[in-house]
Amino acid sequence: MTISKEDVLNALKHVEDPDLKKDLVTLNMIEEVAVDGNKVSFTVRLTTPACPLKEKIKNDCVNAIHEHIGADVTTDITMTASVTSHRNPNINVLPSVKNIICVASGKGGVGKSTVAVNLAIALSKQGAKVGIIDADIYGPSIPTMLGIRGKRPSVRLIKEKHYIEPIEVYGIKVLSMGMLVDERQAIVWRGPMVTSALRQFVTDCLWGRLDYLILDMPPGTGDVHLTMIQTVNVTGAVIVTTPQEVALSDARKGLAMFRLDTVNVPVLGIVENMSYFTPAELPDNKYYIFGKDGGKKFAEEYELPLLGELPIVQSIREGGDDGTPIALRDSEIDLSSRAFEDLATNVARQIAIKNAKAGVTVSAEVGEEE
Repeated sequence: MTISKEDVLNALKHVEDPDLKKDLVTLNMIEEVAVDGNKVSFTVRLTTPACPLKEKIKNDCVNAIHEHIGADVTTDITMTASVTSHRNPNINVLPSVKNIICVASGKGGVGKSTVAVNLAIALSKQGAKVGIIDADIYGPSIPTMLGIRGKRPSVRLIKEKHYIEPIEVYGIKVLSMGMLVDERQAIVWRGPMVTSALRQFVTDCLWGRLDYLILDMPPGTGDVHLTMIQTVNVTGAVIVTTPQEVALSDARKGLAMFRLDTVNVPVLGIVENMSYFTPAELPDNKYYIFGKDGGKKFAEEYELPLLGELPIVQSIREGGDDGTPIALRDSEIDLSSRAFEDLATNVARQIAIKNAKAGVTVSAEVGEEE
């Protein structure tokens, strides 16, 4: 029997992406099909480098080839990934940034910046190019969390205009007001000065090509949120809360802001921080200090994914204080690091699903250089 490329594609039309609910051929995820006698080879291009269903999709491809072409056919499958993007054509700011994620909360003290920093590092560890903007002008904390207090970004002159170059640390690009002013100096600015500074972080900064740019938003709902949403192509928002009702009440307000008709930013899901406490000496025990399932019920109430439940662990706090975030650790042996790795996988997955439903307009290799 002679096998053709068309035979291979017809067989693979029977393999469905579990998230996108369409077959791989229709989704243009099959590339470089080659046939050599009884051996077929092809590449499957996934929509996220951290796809948790990678092995399932690969096995489904092998089974489809055997079922629809022949059980004796040898398959050679290369699994790769691209980060997809869908942009508002009316906003041309940061055209080389594929996805912009707002990490927000309705109130302070829920660990939003901790989530933002560790999410950025976890995405970077999975192969993506990542940047983070500390949009909390009055209380910037990211320089401390990333161990770059006192460091100043450089400035480059291009065509008679000065541009800020973000500081790169742990494989991610970073910009914060905390890098531009003395940390002991109070920033006493009116709203227009704050929004002007944030616009410069976006328009006058050399971010280069990024798969994900994370915006660590200040608490509440106000000028900063509206400015960033109106200035850049925001892909979606992640809402951070803790389990207790007082935090959930404010988180609902933050979520409602993104769903306003004048804002209209998709909410990717909910992150419950400080979900439970597990003592080092009792690794199998969970103590729900702030209540149980608050984030889960919140997510169900608004029909949103619960992206992660993050524990209260001393090492997470220590990592934030000494500038070595917990996500840097080996997730195979550190449960807290694994929790952030799972969070990054879930966020990337939701972005891929959203982009596919909206109609993908940009797709390139993970971490592709300019």
